[in-house]
Amino acid sequence: MEERREFPAFPYEPYSIQLDFMTALYQSLNKGGVSMLESPTGTGKTLSIICSALQWLVDRKQHQKTQTDSSNLSGKQEDQLGGDDEPDWMRNFVIDKDTKSPEKKTKGKKQMGSNKRFDRKGKKEVVRDLITNGGGMEEDTDIEKVNNLPTKHEVEGMDEAEFLVEEYESEDDNGGRQKRKGGGVSVNSSSEEEKDEDGMEDEEEEARPKIYFCSRTHSQLSQFIKELRKTKFADEVNVICLGSRKNFCINQEVLKLGSSTQINERCLELQKSKKKEISKISKTKNIRACGRVGRSKTSSGCSMHRNHKRGKEFRSDVSQQGPLDIEDLVQIGHDLKTCPYYGSRSMVHTADLVVLPYQSLLSKSSRESLGLSLKDSVVVIDEAHNLADSLVSMYNSKITLSQLELVHSHLESYFKRFRNLLGPSNRRYIQIVMVLTRAFLQVLHNENCQSNFDPGCNAEGSRSGFDSSMAINEFLFSHNIDNINLFKLLKYIEESNIIHKVCGYGHKVALSKEVSALKNDDQSSHDESALSGFQALVNILLSLTNKDGDGRIIISRTKPKCSMQQGGYLKYVMLTGEKIFSEILNQAHAVILAGGTLQPIEETKERLFPWLPPDQLHFFSCGHIIPSENILPIVVPQGPSDHSFDFSYSTRSSSVMIQELGLLVSNLVNVIPEGMVLFFSSFDYEGQVYDAWKESGIIGRIMKKKRIFREPRKSTDVEIVLKEYKETIDAVSGSSSKRDPVSRNGAILLAIVGGKVSEGINFSDGMGRCIVMVGLPYPSPADIELMERIKYIEGFDTSIGKNTKFQAERSWYSGDAQGGLHILKSCKHRGKQYYENLCMKAVNQSIGRAIRHINDYAAILLVDTRYTFDPSERSSSHSTNKLPQWIKNRLVSATKNYGELHRLLHQFFKFHKGKEDNQ
Repeated sequence: MEERREFPAFPYEPYSIQLDFMTALYQSLNKGGVSMLESPTGTGKTLSIICSALQWLVDRKQHQKTQTDSSNLSGKQEDQLGGDDEPDWMRNFVIDKDTKSPEKKTKGKKQMGSNKRFDRKGKKEVVRDLITNGGGMEEDTDIEKVNNLPTKHEVEGMDEAEFLVEEYESEDDNGGRQKRKGGGVSVNSSSEEEKDEDGMEDEEEEARPKIYFCSRTHSQLSQFIKELRKTKFADEVNVICLGSRKNFCINQEVLKLGSSTQINERCLELQKSKKKEISKISKTKNIRACGRVGRSKTSSGCSMHRNHKRGKEFRSDVSQQGPLDIEDLVQIGHDLKTCPYYGSRSMVHTADLVVLPYQSLLSKSSRESLGLSLKDSVVVIDEAHNLADSLVSMYNSKITLSQLELVHSHLESYFKRFRNLLGPSNRRYIQIVMVLTRAFLQVLHNENCQSNFDPGCNAEGSRSGFDSSMAINEFLFSHNIDNINLFKLLKYIEESNIIHKVCGYGHKVALSKEVSALKNDDQSSHDESALSGFQALVNILLSLTNKDGDGRIIISRTKPKCSMQQGGYLKYVMLTGEKIFSEILNQAHAVILAGGTLQPIEETKERLFPWLPPDQLHFFSCGHIIPSENILPIVVPQGPSDHSFDFSYSTRSSSVMIQELGLLVSNLVNVIPEGMVLFFSSFDYEGQVYDAWKESGIIGRIMKKKRIFREPRKSTDVEIVLKEYKETIDAVSGSSSKRDPVSRNGAILLAIVGGKVSEGINFSDGMGRCIVMVGLPYPSPADIELMERIKYIEGFDTSIGKNTKFQAERSWYSGDAQGGLHILKSCKHRGKQYYENLCMKAVNQSIGRAIRHINDYAAILLVDTRYTFDPSERSSSHSTNKLPQWIKNRLVSATKNYGELHRLLHQFFKFHKGKEDNQ
C-alpha cells in the first residue's frame, strides 16, 4: 500500500508531531513486525493511534478487495484465453484467505477453546508413571476393587454424601480408557473458559484483518472508547470491548461472591451444569427419530445465559449503538436480562477492532478460550513500559505458609472421613496431593533441611534467615518429589471436582464443630480463603511443569515482624517473557508497543525480543507539543554548602548527605511557586530522611513556605492525600476562596519512585511546577527476584552440578543486599545494562508526571553528581542519554553552584508568571 500523510479522521487540526506520529505508525503497519512508538503524555497519543491504525485497516481492506477483484477478473480472462502464465500460489494468495468455508471456520473456532493450560508441553511428551516406588508416600495396602465400593446411592443416608468424589479412573488405570462419573469445575477459571455456543449458531463471516488494542486497566480502555467516538470511524468499523467476568457479571447471586476467583469458578460451574442437564435430556430421547433435541426451559445454569433470543437482541443492540465501553455493555445486559460477558465474546469474530485488557491478549490460554486469532492482524499495546513485567507476572505463582497449612488440614480431614469410601484412583491422587503439601510445609518449616541442595542452609543445616532460590528440577530432587507426574495430577484435580468437595466438607466440619464463632460473612470468607489456598497450590504445581531454565522457585522462611505481615511462602518466578511473547510476534502481522515514555528501549527489547536484529525493530519518538521554553531540566551535582550529592547505596544514609539535601529543599521552596514533588528511591529512605529533617528543624523551615504531604504506603489512602495536596495549591493559585496562611506558597509532596504517585497521576499546572529526582533510583540489590532475572540475562549457569563456579555463584546470594551487589559486580555487560535501564525507566516515569498539555510548564531537577556529563564527551551509555528526547535536548548539564541554579529557576518562573499576567 502507498504511504500516507493525511489522516482525515483526526477531529482537530493536528499538531506537526501528531502528524509525524500517525505517519510513523502507518508506515510501521505497512512494514509489519515489531515497532516501538513513543509519544509524551499530553500529546494526543490515543487519538493519534486510533486515526492512524484504523485508517490503515480501512486502506488495507480496500487494497485486498481490489486485489481480489483483479485476481477474479484475471482468472476469468485466463480461463477464456486458456492462459496459465501465472503460478497458482500467486493467483490464490489473497483468495485462499477469504474463501475458507464457513464450516471449517466454525470448526476451527471450537477447536481453539479445547486446549488445556497444563498440556502446554505438548501431547507428544512421554509421561512417566504417576508415582514410582520410593516416592515418599505410604503405600495403601487396603485398596478395594472399584466394583466392591459402596456407591453414592448406598451412602445416601449420610449427611456428607454430597462431598464424596465420584469414581475416577485415569487412562493408565483403565487400559488406556478414561472413565469418570460426574462433572468438575476447571481449576484455572481465568484460562479454561467455556465457549459460548449460543452465539455461534448464526455466525457471520469473520472480519479480517483485525486490530487488537489492549491496555492495563478497564478505565484506560474506557478512555480509548471515548476518544474513538470523536472520530468518523465510530460509524465505520465494528468494535467490541472485552473484560473480566467480575466487571461484566450481572447475576447478583454470583456477583455477591466478591472475589474474581469465586466469580469465575461459579460462572463456569453454572455453564457446565447447564451442559450436563442438556446431556441428560439428550440421553432420554431418541435423537434419530426426533431430530435435534431442544433445550429444556427448566435446565440448570445461569439465569442470565439461557435465552438465545435475548442473546441475539444483545448483539443487535450493540451493533447498532457503535463503540461501547464495559459500563455500556453491562447496562444493555441489565436491560435485556442477558449475560454481557458471553454476549460480547460472541461478537469478537465479526469485529474490526477488539479492545481488551493485557491479560486477555498476552495469555495463550485466554486467547484460545476467547477465540482470538492474531493471524494477519495488528496488535497495539498501549502503556507498554510495563509490558515485560505484566507478561511474566501472569505466569508467576505463589502460596503462603498459612495457605498450605489450611489446604493440608482440609485434605487430612477429608481423607480421614472418606478414605474407606473412595476408589483406588481417588485415594491415590488425594494421597499424592497430601505428600506434596507436606513436602512444601517441610520446606517452609525447615524440616529435614538438606544443606547439599538448599542454599538457605549452612553446613550445620540451620537457616541463615534470608530468602533463597532454586531451579525447578533442583527443588523437586532436593525434596524427593521428582517422581510425581504433575501433568496427570493436574488433570485429576481439574476433572474430579476434588477442590470443591474438600472445601465444602471442610466448611461443614468447621461449622458443625463450632471451631470458630463465625458469622455468615465470616463463613463466606472462610470458604474463599480455602478455595484461594487450593487455587494457589494448583498454580504452584502448574509452574513446576515449566521448563527448568525458564524460572526459579523462591523460598522465603522469613518470620513476620507483626501480625499484618505474611510469613513464609513459596513462589515461582518466570525469568523470561521472550518465548511467550514470540507466540504473538509469530502470528500477528504487526505488533506496536506504544507509550508516553518507553526509554530506555533496551530494557523492553532485552526481556521480550532479545533475538531481534536492531534493523528489524522500528523505534519512533516524537517531540513534545510544548515550546522549548516551557521546560527547564537541570542536573544538580552539589548543594548550597557545596557538598557533592552522591545518593548511591553506600553513602546516601550519611548525615552530611541528608542534611545537604534538606538545605537544598528549604532554599528551593522560596523560589518555586505552587506545587513541588520530591521523588525518593523507597519508602524506607524517605522515612529516614524525613525523620532526620524533623529532628534538625528543616521540616519546620520548609513548612513556613509550603505545607508538606507524604505519599502513604496504603494505596487506598493515596487519593485522599492527593486531594488535600491539590486543594492546598488551589488555595494559593486563587482558584479557591479558602486561603491557608501556612500554605501561602503552595505545597510539597514527598513521593516514592515506583509508587502510586509515580505512575498515572496527573501533576499538571500548579500541582507539579517542579519535579525533584533524588539520586538514581536503582532497584534494591536485596530483591531476590530481580537478582535471579539479572543472573539469567547475564547468562550465569545455575544448573545443578556443572562445576565449582556454580557453587561459588550460589554463595553470592542468599537474599541480602551485599550478595546482590556481588552479583552486579560480577556482571560484564547485559545484566549490568539491564539494571541501569531499570533505574532510568523509573526516572523517566516519575519526571514525566509534570508536563500534561501544550501550555503547561515545569522545572525538573536531577539531584546527584552521577547525572553530570560533558556535552562534548557524553557516551551513549551515560544515564542522561536514556532520558526522553524532549527532555534530553534541553538538559542543562550541570550548575557550578547553588547560586547559578537559583538564578535559572528565578528567571524561568518569572518569565512564565509574566506570560500568565499578560493573558
